[in-house]
Amino acid sequence: MRVYLDHAATSPMPIVVRDAYMRALELVGNPASTHGHGQTASDLLEEARASVAGTLGCDPAMVTFTGGGTESINLALKGMFWAVQRTSVGERRVVLIAEGEHHATLEAAEWLRDAQGATLEFIPINAHGMVTPEALTETIERVGAERIAVCSFLWANNEVGTISSVTELVRVARDAGVPVHVDAVAALGQVEIDFASLGADALSLSAHKIGGPVGVGALLLSRTATIDSLLHGGTQQRARSGTQNVAGAVAFAAALAEAYGPGFADRMRHLAEQRDAFVSEVLATTPGAVLRGSRESRLPGNAHFTFEGCQGDSLVFLLDQRGISASVGSACQAGVAEVSHVLLAMGLPEATARGSLRFTFHHDTTADDVQRVLDALPDAVMRARAAGLS
Repeated sequence: MRVYLDHAATSPMPIVVRDAYMRALELVGNPASTHGHGQTASDLLEEARASVAGTLGCDPAMVTFTGGGTESINLALKGMFWAVQRTSVGERRVVLIAEGEHHATLEAAEWLRDAQGATLEFIPINAHGMVTPEALTETIERVGAERIAVCSFLWANNEVGTISSVTELVRVARDAGVPVHVDAVAALGQVEIDFASLGADALSLSAHKIGGPVGVGALLLSRTATIDSLLHGGTQQRARSGTQNVAGAVAFAAALAEAYGPGFADRMRHLAEQRDAFVSEVLATTPGAVLRGSRESRLPGNAHFTFEGCQGDSLVFLLDQRGISASVGSACQAGVAEVSHVLLAMGLPEATARGSLRFTFHHDTTADDVQRVLDALPDAVMRARAAGLS
């Protein structure tokens, strides 16, 4: 059996989610149709929406189902920027994002700059990959709150796993009158989310990170959020047209209920303990290994290292030969030979950043799985180091 420690890329679908998904796939009927089949589909869809809302602390009207996390992020940034251009008096053309953001955010913001005349500004992250309230405050003051159309930052960094003080960050942005979007894709299933109390205008999610289907996500929108659509032709949902994916919504709701069900805190505590023991063993047995990201404020399932003198891609290959799946970072950039922009933004030299390797655990990860990695890693590092960085 292979060992899978790349749950941040995508996570296997639990049986209970698969069963709910398959039952919903057997349903015939467009939820926008007024006949009996359509209304049955509509009822199932709205039950799923209500379940998602109940798990995430918001009203069902705030849940817009999307085709995944990337669409949710693009809808938030582009839609909020466009809405401000339509409705604001003055020059609110700045898109403010944190350094080290996921490429969905980075490239959407760059497109707004290059194609829509936006001005792109960055909030610095610290050496742990964290956005601090002080850095956000200083950046807003430097740029000018009256110029900012939308601000966006990660709840938890998808590469190094650092969790930012998102409630404080949202408060800083809102106090300055700046519309704010939170990318919670990496945080979903590992931290509790209460959208209403968070106070953000928008929050992006993806189902497959917690064992839901690929191609399903959600954008939570506050009642006061102003947003334009990316897609037109039906207005089936707020800010999104298109026939709704009933089965995907049902499976997403089931995956959320499974992830946040009874024993959630205990599962996360166990996961963090397992992760910490793994980190300690790697640091003790593998010369040149350095843990990256915050030790104290970290996703419980994330262990991210750099290994001196190694290429991360070489380590991924060598571990794969031993039946172990790990990652150099975001799977959205897999196969692209580039140094992690997250690690560079954290201040690491390029040669050090090239030696990155991310292990992401699940609460079903076994002690045997962990031991197999610990047994294989020192030899993989030695062989990768011998191959060099060229």
